[in-house]
Amino acid sequence: MRRYWLETLGCPKNQVDSDKIEGQLAADGYRPAAAAGEADLVVVNTCAFIADARRESLEAIDALAERRRSDSRLVVTGCLAERVGPRLRDERPEIDAVAGFGEPITLGPTKRGGRRLKVRSAAPAVPRLDLLNLSRPPAQAPWAYVKIAEGCDRRCGYCAIPSFRGPQRSRSPEAVLAEIEALGASEIVLVAQDLASYGRDGGRGERALVPLVEAAHRLVPWVRLLYLYPSDLTDELIAAILSTDVAYFDLSLQHASRPLLRRMRRWGDGERFGARIAEIRRAAPHAAFRSNFIVGYPGETEEDHDALLAFVQEAQLDWVGVFAYSEEEGTYSAGLGGRVPEPLVAERMAELREVCDAITEQRRRSLVGSRTTVLVDEPGWARSHREAPEIDGLVEVPRDLAPGRFTEVEITGAAGVDLVAVPIVAAGGAPGGAP
Repeated sequence: MRRYWLETLGCPKNQVDSDKIEGQLAADGYRPAAAAGEADLVVVNTCAFIADARRESLEAIDALAERRRSDSRLVVTGCLAERVGPRLRDERPEIDAVAGFGEPITLGPTKRGGRRLKVRSAAPAVPRLDLLNLSRPPAQAPWAYVKIAEGCDRRCGYCAIPSFRGPQRSRSPEAVLAEIEALGASEIVLVAQDLASYGRDGGRGERALVPLVEAAHRLVPWVRLLYLYPSDLTDELIAAILSTDVAYFDLSLQHASRPLLRRMRRWGDGERFGARIAEIRRAAPHAAFRSNFIVGYPGETEEDHDALLAFVQEAQLDWVGVFAYSEEEGTYSAGLGGRVPEPLVAERMAELREVCDAITEQRRRSLVGSRTTVLVDEPGWARSHREAPEIDGLVEVPRDLAPGRFTEVEITGAAGVDLVAVPIVAAGGAPGGAP
């Protein structure tokens, strides 16, 4: 029996691709190996979003090349494979094949390796193996990511994703819902490069995401959305999110200074973002918010940085990711002047992280004594609507609570980003349940 080892790097969208790859490998007669050194086929699903991600991917390739058997095949796929292409094999001859998106990984090397369509055509090219719509195994956890679209039509000044992921290509609602039903998970996390633009490329109109979210919630108790562009956060979409029992808003803000956001080719400013967040909190005081910010984008001034600090103090976001600007070849920002010196970038990042980490810890401590519903992921650990899987903190619960179970709990303590909770015993002596 042939066995494979699959290592995944990068974002949840890459994890969905890996699930699809595993489904295809199973159909081809492969079974998972216990370790890379026991596999006939070793696959690395890489990330190439920024320089650090490319470095991590290359390090993973080198490590697996050392650990694998001499007679196994090493195949590199994912974003780095699509972005760099056959050059990877020239630089690392230990790689047996480089497979772009949708290329068979059990056959020869990709014949492409370059970028996909630079502009949208009437009929965008579809890979031979359409990862977006391939079947995948049932969920191994009580939750699962579901990718509803591939690619992106936006042209943010710092982002190279459209150059190798291609233009947006949305799945049909029927395909998405069929996958959700087949996964058998209690929580579904919808992901895409530009989630709120779902359906625009297929003529389904500007509000296609709302009916999809509503339909998904009829199939599973919890539906969570990741990566929402702030200009698309309409009243209808907010209402749909709140109706899923997961009042969690992952907003792609990137900065708060209006002049710098325009330089990033982005919409909005701290005042608009703050007003929208306050409006949501008035309707749902229990709502949780996450965002990421880029520090050191070309032309960022002290005034811009101060505006960002003031915004995060006012917005009191539950979760924040902080990233240094990474120059990406072919992007608009790569040709801009006004580079911020690296020591100054590091100083600004440390200052921003200190503020945001303190806010997160304070918000977590403020939950002590409150009650909430959690989904038990594994013995001893659960999540409420405030914690996205693999990204945010966790809720520690008694180990005898069964995974996959919704339980009402009381928060009894906080330790950094994690919480401690005990089940609320209902009449009759059993822990209280939920959806």
